[in-house]
Amino acid sequence: MNKADLVSVVAAGTGLTQVEVAAVVEGVLEGISDALVKDDHVEIRGFGTFKVEQRAARDAINPQTGQRIRVDAKKAPVFRPSDKLKARVNGK
Repeated sequence: MNKADLVSVVAAGTGLTQVEVAAVVEGVLEGISDALVKDDHVEIRGFGTFKVEQRAARDAINPQTGQRIRVDAKKAPVFRPSDKLKARVNGK
């Protein structure tokens, strides 16, 4: 499912227009992105948590050449699903 599919499903379920739903979806995604940029976390109860984790610098090997390369430390956005979402996905 992509963003357009999500907009269609929500619009059909709520009776709102696709334009209205698209604006809401964009707003939600922008809000989550802005929070992550500020190193905040976003918790949606019953769904999961979005947060930023620090990845340590490490050495890696290019599998094609065998050459060692240094991968710098970086921040990475992560999503942790809630227990409720995990149970629903597993049919419980």
